[in-house]
Order: sequence, then structure tokens, then C-alpha cells
Amino acid sequence: MQDHRHHHDDATPASPTLTEAERASAPAAAAAGHGHEHGDGHGHGHEHHQPHAGHDDDHTVHTHGQHAGHSTAMFKNRFWLTLALSIPVVYFSPMVGHILGYMAPMFPGSAWIPPVLGTVIFLYGGQPFLKGGLQELKDRRPGMMLLIGMAITVAFAASWVTSLGLGGFDLDFWWELALLVAIMLLGHWIEMRALGSAQGALDALAALLPDEAERITDSGTETVPVSELRPADLVLVRSGARMPADGTVVQGQAEFDESMITGESKTVPRGPGDAVVAGTVATDSSVRVRVDAVGEDTALAGIQRLVAEAQASSSRAQALADRAAAFLFYFAAGAGVITFIVWTLLGSIPEAVTRTMTVLVIACPHALGLAIPLVIAISTEQAARAGVLIKNRMALERMRTIDVVLFDKTGTLTTGEPELKEVAAAQGVEADELLALAAAVESDSEHPVARAIVRAARERNLALPAVAGFVSLTGRGVRASVDGRTVHVGGPALLRELGAVVPPSLAATTRGWMDRGAAVLHVIDDGGSVLGAVSLEDAVRAESRQAVRALQQRGVKVAMITGDAQQVARAVAADLDIDEVFAEVLPADKDKKVAELQSRGLKVAMVGDGVNDSPALARAEVGIAIGAGTDVAMESAGVVLAGNDPRAVLSMVDLSRASYRKMWQNLVWATGYNILSVPLAAGVLAFAGVVLSPAAGAVLMSVSTIVVALNAQLLRRLKLNPAEVR
Repeated sequence: MQDHRHHHDDATPASPTLTEAERASAPAAAAAGHGHEHGDGHGHGHEHHQPHAGHDDDHTVHTHGQHAGHSTAMFKNRFWLTLALSIPVVYFSPMVGHILGYMAPMFPGSAWIPPVLGTVIFLYGGQPFLKGGLQELKDRRPGMMLLIGMAITVAFAASWVTSLGLGGFDLDFWWELALLVAIMLLGHWIEMRALGSAQGALDALAALLPDEAERITDSGTETVPVSELRPADLVLVRSGARMPADGTVVQGQAEFDESMITGESKTVPRGPGDAVVAGTVATDSSVRVRVDAVGEDTALAGIQRLVAEAQASSSRAQALADRAAAFLFYFAAGAGVITFIVWTLLGSIPEAVTRTMTVLVIACPHALGLAIPLVIAISTEQAARAGVLIKNRMALERMRTIDVVLFDKTGTLTTGEPELKEVAAAQGVEADELLALAAAVESDSEHPVARAIVRAARERNLALPAVAGFVSLTGRGVRASVDGRTVHVGGPALLRELGAVVPPSLAATTRGWMDRGAAVLHVIDDGGSVLGAVSLEDAVRAESRQAVRALQQRGVKVAMITGDAQQVARAVAADLDIDEVFAEVLPADKDKKVAELQSRGLKVAMVGDGVNDSPALARAEVGIAIGAGTDVAMESAGVVLAGNDPRAVLSMVDLSRASYRKMWQNLVWATGYNILSVPLAAGVLAFAGVVLSPAAGAVLMSVSTIVVALNAQLLRRLKLNPAEVR
């Protein structure tokens, strides 16, 4: 495979540790990617894929503990119907009427509205909790589902006993049953909307492949499903079409958008003998390709497997609310048993039943069901306003524990576009005159390097001389006529072709540029004299310096990973004062570098934007995708930054720490309420005349919910605008 670097690529020394073939598959080095083919008029941005819908409300979760097999849409639909049925149940409840001081209208059958609708709510709205509770019981891992299931079952049984007038008990919990089911459905709906989807990443990867391919036959071409392609088949890939399989170009030449593999936005030339990868796009011309690998053997399929494996390995964390629910289940069950035994021994069976039922019902406070989901929902909303999309609730919890943030260099810490850094003129030539001359020659080109030179000249308000006869010298540079003389702009290949000799003083300067990985272009007049040189480098974002410094101030280390040569990586790392650098990393090895950091006991947040980053994003404790990157990178990540500002990572850190505090505060309040109310409901202070009635317990439960909701609202005061984070 040929090196895919562009036409001034020998301006930068090649990485000493990568083979020629490996360099071709790795992301282009910052300097290496700045050579250019002039005058072709091709766009160098990558195609933006359409968003993939259908992975939120209707997505079925398969990996989230107690939610296993339940979809977000299921919880949503059951909530709305349960809420509608709960309104008449609450309104016609004698207990609620007594508490609020009103009398519900009486008519034949009105007394049966709460029992009938309450039974529907129990069987329909409560079904997920009953099934989940049974599963937790079978697994011997009690959690939220079992706690809810126990509470609504006891409330259901006790309420029917009361409605039927059996035993003379006053345990009308129909309204409490209805509200408990409705609020818990709401909590789980809110919670699951915040969950990320592992399947979404795999679906997005699969969507990169076309459904059909044009196979070349003896009589022409035929359109066949991609699944029918076999190795050694010849396929025609037209301009704008995606590669249906991995293969080798046998005829034609085209600029390929390989952003889905490399994460780099600029296109790369591919001609006869060059390897091309499934999912990449031929942007400007048709090529004929011999199929080398199909289906599970393609590079894209390999990335799919890595993403699936990595996401499976990072999805085993248990939510805080589940741990609290497990504690409360044992606490409530134990308290219920003790309550029944004690009151029975005191000789009051009816009181023993009443006290025990009350304990078991109020043991599942509404507050606990909303403690975590409300914080997550508000955090998600606040983050979205700051340009941060939280896709996975565990990412929010984990971000506070991160030890190191691993940034992909190109397009994340840097703009991914070349920027003119320095100008060095030969003796007798002014620097501004040299830059104006180079910009004039480059002005007819649309290549990023040409645009960078012209942009720099305009920023300095330089007047560009008129040019004529622009010519692109493939693989060497460009030339044009300026004021009647021919001027060339190019790299070392052009120097050799023209036999031009760089003056020693200028050579010493350009050697220093190349040592740090810059691309160097020389300006040569028609007599072969070198007038000067310019250096171009991948532009470091101004925001990156602030982001790195602020993370370090928060006790978080910053690392950088790139496929660029060591000298390029070291230059950027020195500029940003980065703690650790991984350079010359092949796309498939980024995942391994995350695992290497984790093997040291570090918790890693990975920030990237390309498909090649997807396995690493999924492997990290927190994957953060740059929103301008590919759909797959965004699907693989737990967090997506809507823009390219790396300071948004700081917003995520601050939000994680603040929301975690709120989660604990809410959990402490919710469980604290239980720890105090359950003993009172059990009658431990009955000897002093203090007994918590079922009605009072229900009211206190509602107050607890309000406190949790108001506390979660305080998160809205947190300032998360990346520009304001310090």
C-alpha cells in the first residue's frame, strides 16, 4: 500500500518506528497531511452522516440489571395510563378526602372506583415491578424492583381486605398504591431516557456500509446485495459512493474520505495498488476495486467487535439507588417481621396486622424512586444547555472519579487544519514580501494548506500581487507567473527537481521546524534561487490550553494520543503542558492504550471524534465524543460534546461532582426518612402515645418526595458554560 500523505509529505521525516504500510493505515501526521495537490478543486471535508434515529424511546435495554428486557417506551406508556387512572382513585379515596377536607360525590358504585381502578393499576402499571421483584428474589439480589413490588403487593392486599370489610381493618391504601406505581414508573422512565445504548454504536457502524454494490462482469455491471460479494470480485465504486468491502484499487484514482476510520477530515488519494476500506467514500471519481475481504473479515467488522467487547466490559456498575433499595428491603422486611411478632405477643392481632401493613407500605418512599432519576434528568438538561449531551447515566457518576483524561489530538486539542506558524526569508528578501508572494501563487488553490497561507497573508493585511498561469505539479508543489516571473512553492521534492540549493542560514532554520514535525514549503524563483520558506502546523485550539490547565488544577492528569510522528506529538504536548503522550499509535491500538492506562489503576475518560476512536471511547470508564466527529464515535461514547470546545470536559467534571453530591443528599434524605418513619409506624413509641398512622405516613412520604425534588432543582444554579468554567 502506498503512503497516503499528500504532495509535500517529504517535508517532514517519516516516523522511524512505523512501516510504510502501517503509516498508510494510521492517521496522517499533522505535518505529513499538509502537503497538497493544487488546482483540483476537490473538497476536503468529510461527508456528514445522517443521524441514526430510533435508539432512545423504543430501544430495548438488555444490560441494565433490573431493567433487563424493559424498554423506555414501555415505562412511558404505562406511566401515562397509570397517571390517568390514578386521578379518580385519589379523588374518590375517603382517606384523601379526610386529609384535604372535602367530600367526594356519592353515587351508586362510586365506592368501587378506587378498588377497581386500583386493581387495574396494580396489574398493569405494577407489572414491571412485580416481574422485576420476582427476578431479584430468584437471583437473591434484592433491589429497587423487589422493594417496590413488596410495597404495592402489601398495599393491594390490605386495601382489598379493607374494601371488602374483612376483619374491620382500616387500611385503605388504594390512593397510595396508585401514586406509588405512577411515580415509580415516572422515575424509571426518566432514568432510562438517560441510559446510553450499546446497540446504537453497532447500528451506526453497520449503517456505514451500503446495502448494494455494483459488481463488474464480462458483460458490464450488475447490482447485487453486499452479502453476495466474494473475495476476488471486481466492483465499481462511483463518485460519492461508499466502499462495500475491503479491497485494492485496480483501476482509476480518487480522493477517499476515510474519516470513519482515521477521524481525519481531509481526503486522501487512492490509486492502483492502494488498499481501501469498507465504509469509506470515493469523493471525486470512480474506481474499480478488487474485493479482498467481506462481512466479518472487514476492518469495519473488526471495529464492531471491539466496540461490542469494550462496552460489555464497562456496563457492570450498579446504581446508587439499587444499593440503597437493597438496604431498605432488608430493613423494611426485618422491621415488618419484628413489628408483627411484638404486637402479637402484646395480644393485639388486629393492631399487629395494621402496624405491619403500614410499615411495609411506607418502606418504599416515593423519594427513593426519584432521588437518582431527578438528579440525572436535571443534570442532563443543564449539560445540554452547556453543549454536553449525557447519553449514559453511569458516565455522569463515573466522571467524578476520573484520574486521567485521554485526548485524541487531531480535531480535539487541535483544529485538524493547517496553520501558518513561521516565515523565514533569504538574505535580501523581506518576510512580508515572501509571504505575499507565496500567498499569491497559492491563491488559486482550494487545498487547506493553500488556504492557510492565503489566510495568514490576509490577516497581516498584505497586498497580493497579480498571478497568471497557475499550474499544479502533482506530488511536488505549484507554480504561477507573478509580475512576469515564474515562482514555485513546494517541498523538498520540488527543490530536487529544480536543483535549487537552500542557503545554509535558511536550512538551519527549516531543519528546526522539521525536527518538531512542521511541514515546510519553499518559495523558489524562476532562476532556481530559494527566496525563503514557510512552516505550517496543525493549529492548537486556544481553548485547549485552558482546558488542560483547569483539569490539572482539579487533580486530573491529561494525556494525548495520536497517530502522528513522535516529534509532532512532542511539540503539541510541550505547547499544552500535557502530562503523557502516546504517539505513532495505529487506529486499532488506541483501545489498547486505554487498557494500558487502566492497568496502572487509573480511571480513564477518553475524548475522540473518529470511528477509530470508538473502541477506545467504549473501553474507557467515560467515553466523550466530539460532536463534529462521526455518528459511530458519538454512539460509542457515554457523553457527546455538541461542539469542538475541549473545555466542555470541565463542565462534565464539575457537573459530575455536583450531581453526585445531590444524589447522596437525596439518598440520605430518602433513607433517613425511612429509618425514622418505619420505627414510628411500627409503634416503638406507642407507650408514649406517639403512633404514626397510615394517613400520616402517606403524607410524610409525599413531603419527602417534595424535599428530594426541590434539592435536585438546586443543580440549576451550577454554571456549566465552557467559557465560564475555570
